[in-house]
Amino acid sequence: QVQLVESGGGVVQAGGSLRLSCAASGRTFSLCAMGWFRQAPGKEREFVATISASGVITDYADSVKGRFTISRDNAKNTVYLQMNSLRPEDTAVYYCAGRRRIIISISLDDYGDWGQGTQVTVSS
Repeated sequence: QVQLVESGGGVVQAGGSLRLSCAASGRTFSLCAMGWFRQAPGKEREFVATISASGVITDYADSVKGRFTISRDNAKNTVYLQMNSLRPEDTAVYYCAGRRRIIISISLDDYGDWGQGTQVTVSS
């Protein structure tokens, strides 16, 4: 089983930037596609971004395209989410997730390993 630990959340003003990190344990990280999801209060958990095991293929939710960038460093067993031009509606708990396939998925149900989440708050 892969264990995931997120970090990098915090409070930022609208228009600012944050970079989230997700450190993974286990020897299979380089064989796992990874994803970022978020959940705002009173809302369902939603897809944000995904990256293939090799890091070549990515996909994003329409709401974050052009503002967020997902990347990974397989040598460090870490996946990142660079968030720029943040908006108050980006406020949520952000979760890192892993799936035991090399290809990406935007579906929450396709991910079996989850981190504990990190809070991102964007003030207006």
